[in-house]
This record gives sequence, structure tokens and C-alpha cells, in this order.
Amino acid sequence: MRRRDMFRAVLAGTGTFFGLRVVQAAATEPARQKVAYHLSDLDKVNFVLGNIKNHYDGTGGNVDIVLVVHGPALAAFKSKGISAAISGRFASLVQQGLNPHACANTMQGMDISLTDLLDGFHTADRGGVVKLAELQGQGYVYLRP
Repeated sequence: MRRRDMFRAVLAGTGTFFGLRVVQAAATEPARQKVAYHLSDLDKVNFVLGNIKNHYDGTGGNVDIVLVVHGPALAAFKSKGISAAISGRFASLVQQGLNPHACANTMQGMDISLTDLLDGFHTADRGGVVKLAELQGQGYVYLRP
């Protein structure tokens, strides 16, 4: 009778030990980040794209990034007349998973359609600031470099 009780105790202890090890391993693995970048200043386009690249590099790609563009900065993403540096940098980020959104209000005010913008853009139908608030409600961290 005593051997059976000892066996059960060892078995229970082993299970607890391994259970704790699984929990401990999961706790050390970094959680996937969710980040919303806000861009409205034309003079910060290259800076923000550089920040986003650094964010992907720094997390090893363990991040979901949404870029919300409105105001004067949106003009920098028009496919006609864009610099090769911005175009190439942006395309590379989209390949890495960047999810860019253009403010519908800005698009209307600047007479820009989605087809006028670089490939990859989506429309923030209710506006850029509304999109940013929605993303924050979904747990995205807000960054405005």
C-alpha cells in the first residue's frame, strides 16, 4: 500500500514539475507586438519608414504593424513621381507585413484615389484618426515618431 502511495506522489510531483516547465517556457517567449504608426507630416516620411524597418529588424518580424497616413504625408505615397528610395523602401516593408491605410478624408480633400497610391494601401474609410482609435481599442500600441 505504501509503495503505491509513493508512486502516486512521485507521479504527481513529476507532472507538476513538467507543467511548470511548460508554463515557464511560454512566459519567456516574447509576445507578438501590435503597433500602429501615425504619419501626417510630409517631412517625416523617410524617418517613419526607417523606424518601421528598425521595428521589424528589432523584433525579428514578431510584430504586426499598421501605418495610418493622413494629411500632407499622403502625397509622398502617390505612385506617380515618387522617389525610387521611398517606393523601394515602402514595397520592402509591405512584403514584411506592413499594413498601410490612407485616410479617406485626406484622399477626398487631395483628390487622390486608392489607385493613385503605391500598392498595398487600404482605405481608412471613416478617417485616419478614427482608424487609429479603433486600432488602439484592439490592443495596438500607438506611435507617432
